[in-house]
Amino acid sequence: MKRNKQINVKRALALAGTFNFLCCCARACLLPFLTLYFRQLGLTPAMTGIVMGTKHLISLVWRPAASQLSKHYDKRRAVINGSLVCSAAVAVVLLLVPPADVHAQTASCNASDLSLGADLLRSSVAPATTSTRTRPENDTTPVSTSGVNLPATTLIDTKSAPVLTSQTALNRHSDDDESHPRLSLKNASAVANASAVANASAVANASAGEPNVASHTVSSSAAAVRSKRSSFRFFSGSEEKFGEKTTQEEKEESRLGFLGSLKVMDPQHQLFFLTLLIVSVWECASAPLEWTADDGLYEYLDFAYASDRYSSTRVWGLLGAACGVGGAGLLVSQLRCLVAYQTPRSAVHFLCYAALAVLALPAAACIPLYLNKKRDRANGLFKAVQLVRGSPRAALCAVTALLVGVAASAVDNFLLWQMQDHGSSELHMGPSLALAVLSHAAFPLLAGRVSKLLSPERVLVVGAVSLGLQCFYYSFLWAPWAALPAQVLSCFSGGALWWAVKVQCAEVATPGAERSVSKLYSALSLHLGSGLGSFAGGFVVQRFGLTWLFRGAAVCVMAWCVCLPLLQWKAPRQRRINYSRLLAAGASEASDSESEQERDWLEKAMEDDRSNNNYGRRINH
Repeated sequence: MKRNKQINVKRALALAGTFNFLCCCARACLLPFLTLYFRQLGLTPAMTGIVMGTKHLISLVWRPAASQLSKHYDKRRAVINGSLVCSAAVAVVLLLVPPADVHAQTASCNASDLSLGADLLRSSVAPATTSTRTRPENDTTPVSTSGVNLPATTLIDTKSAPVLTSQTALNRHSDDDESHPRLSLKNASAVANASAVANASAVANASAGEPNVASHTVSSSAAAVRSKRSSFRFFSGSEEKFGEKTTQEEKEESRLGFLGSLKVMDPQHQLFFLTLLIVSVWECASAPLEWTADDGLYEYLDFAYASDRYSSTRVWGLLGAACGVGGAGLLVSQLRCLVAYQTPRSAVHFLCYAALAVLALPAAACIPLYLNKKRDRANGLFKAVQLVRGSPRAALCAVTALLVGVAASAVDNFLLWQMQDHGSSELHMGPSLALAVLSHAAFPLLAGRVSKLLSPERVLVVGAVSLGLQCFYYSFLWAPWAALPAQVLSCFSGGALWWAVKVQCAEVATPGAERSVSKLYSALSLHLGSGLGSFAGGFVVQRFGLTWLFRGAAVCVMAWCVCLPLLQWKAPRQRRINYSRLLAAGASEASDSESEQERDWLEKAMEDDRSNNNYGRRINH
């Protein structure tokens, strides 16, 4: 006789909590800082928005499809393990992308290295900028600086020649190494300014009566003109050969296709397409992880009649996200250099993501999964769309979730840019984002009191208003820690809002369709709304700046919050039918009717029997 396998619900919940903690910690180490890394590479805001919007749209389409395919072929565990390994590998590959030469920012070392570079910069231009005092017209005596006798030609007339100082050479944010351009570009500009100043001084000395310097300057300029003429003759003579080489290159590029077309692009667009390709592959690898693991675990707990305890695993996910984003920010801020001067410190985010993803493999191998073949939910999302469309209040909640996703994308993609422009580093960014996640996780402690004061519809409005206030506050940042107070509002803009959405899901869903409706709302907000908001936000920042992006998002959310209560009041309220009570009532009514029919038949039979007995007695008498 085959024994039934005993189910340990506590062990399953512990493994699921550990797995969610590690996965969310890994994502939080990298995803909040990803757009900041794109900025350091040299991508423009519009390019960054396109990359992030494409990432969200790929997740919107591929996540449910991959979850359904893994269930159909019973390959859930293989999909989970493959997603962890492939996403970690692709994240490390993204580090190999070279930065563009245009607007590139580096994060290799701290400000001490920048001070060293400043000293080298000053030493390289010392002959041209030794003294900047005003010299009398007839004074030609040499000036001694730091014990070294320099010729009089090194003096600069501040009225006619530009002065190169350390203030103009270095960036104004010298305390934050994340916002400094490369030192090579500075040295190049410094050398160019030094040569310009030297030529100006030579011309001034020639006019003052120094024939040697003047003749040297004229001879050098004549040599430059002759070299230009000879080069012009060379290029004009070899024009046909150069044209033939160009034609051959065009033929090779036409054979290579897309890779050949990248050669004729500037470095910034090459970087953009390469980053877009790698991020798309990365999202395809990591997208199936969440839904596949959640579906398998939920079916396992449902088989053990413990599906009501499934929500406890999400709390561990929020705690893991807080630890990941806060720990990564503190770790990167404490590093001076990583491996070498050319290696950026932001590589720690990718390495932490890869390490935690690999660390989650043992938990993924032990996490309990169950395949309920009798319960096929292939059309669950389509049924959820029908349910939401049939209820006016559910449709209003869906529109609110979509707009919240659009506004939240501005915060997710460009908040760190805004903080960086006001002097913040990872030391300020990590704890600020961690406080927002902890505030979101703390709302269940207040849910009981809030539900007594406000209805779920009012809580939905309050959550959207809180997000609008956050966006409006972010447009007025003034210091590195200025964003910290606004993170407390995430308790309502995140926790309260999704609590109200969950209540709306329970009201509109039929038995067995609750999770499908919840997934529909999360897909509308987290993926469709965030994707559209990323595309629009990138172009708004490119055209108007970061400040007007946050103000525009705040105005749009506030305008919808003004209209939402009126629309909720106009929408008809549908009563929720308790199907279990209805079935119980139907069964009791049926039993009562059957008992009444049986009672009526028995009473009629007894009356007939009595009448027959009375009739027989009368005949005998």
